[in-house]
Amino acid sequence: MDMDISVTGVAMNVPLSVLDFATRYDGEAPAAALHRCVDLAQRAEALGYTRVWYTEHHNMPTVISSSPAIIIGYVASHTARIRLGAGGVMLPNHSPLVVAEQFGALAEMYPNRIDLGLGRAPGTDSRTLYALRRDASAYENFPRDVVELQGFLGDTSRVPGVAAYPGQGTHVPLIILGSSLFGADLAAQLGLPYSFASHFAPRLLHEAIAHYRENFQPSEELAEPYVIAAVNVTAAETSEAAAWEFERVKRARVRNMLLRGAPGRDISDADLDAVLDSAQARQILDMLRYTAVGNATEVGEYLRTFARDAQADELMISVQATSHEESLACLELTARGYGLDS
Repeated sequence: MDMDISVTGVAMNVPLSVLDFATRYDGEAPAAALHRCVDLAQRAEALGYTRVWYTEHHNMPTVISSSPAIIIGYVASHTARIRLGAGGVMLPNHSPLVVAEQFGALAEMYPNRIDLGLGRAPGTDSRTLYALRRDASAYENFPRDVVELQGFLGDTSRVPGVAAYPGQGTHVPLIILGSSLFGADLAAQLGLPYSFASHFAPRLLHEAIAHYRENFQPSEELAEPYVIAAVNVTAAETSEAAAWEFERVKRARVRNMLLRGAPGRDISDADLDAVLDSAQARQILDMLRYTAVGNATEVGEYLRTFARDAQADELMISVQATSHEESLACLELTARGYGLDS
């Protein structure tokens, strides 16, 4: 399996990658967020990041990455070497054959640059799940669908008489995404890389990674376990500026979560101040438990410590910022503090 990186264990500096949500800011058209994906990926490529992944979410007005395959193709045409992938495709929403055809096409057009992270959750709420025309129990077929997709992208289809064109023989690298022991166990049994979503579901980080490493079965794709751990980053030129920006991020996170599924509504700053001390807000903010906040040096040290603590072979950073300019600055400061440009 071509992950385009060596297995590094818990080295001082593991590879660093980026998770992009194609964030739309207030008053913007979706096109603005999509075009910015190119700008961010080009900057990440120039700075030495390993890959950029795009998330599949639905019915979220501030997250425009609902179709990762389309964004990947667009960004790949404007970059030269950085790996691009889905982080991930929510497989219960799709036919494995269609996913194989989409990512097979990308792999044919951009060889050795495409990754396919696979998630079991729908990436949305129950009402949107109905709109997607998917069975609510489709997630139960996730292990079978992963194996079927693996066959479509490999040399031998698991469905007699059916092959993916394009897709067959491309061997697009598959990575199992998860935030629980289920994904860790499946990745271990299939001998695939495992990516833990500690940027929003931190609770089982250590338990899931330990389970994956202890139960890993070598495969044709991967000889040793490979862990990607996601972590949030808010970086600024000074510690004080980073702390101030992170406070804005937290307020925006609580506001967006409380207003999810209620278009047209808003919460005043005064009401938000009151809500921030509630148990519900604390639960929302606990999603940001693993966040590097500070100047370049402080962020770099946090990431190195987090990688060792999580036993990660690679880190996937989720930039937490309130503007595109702040996001680009965060990428550059993180690269500097982590030593990507050294």
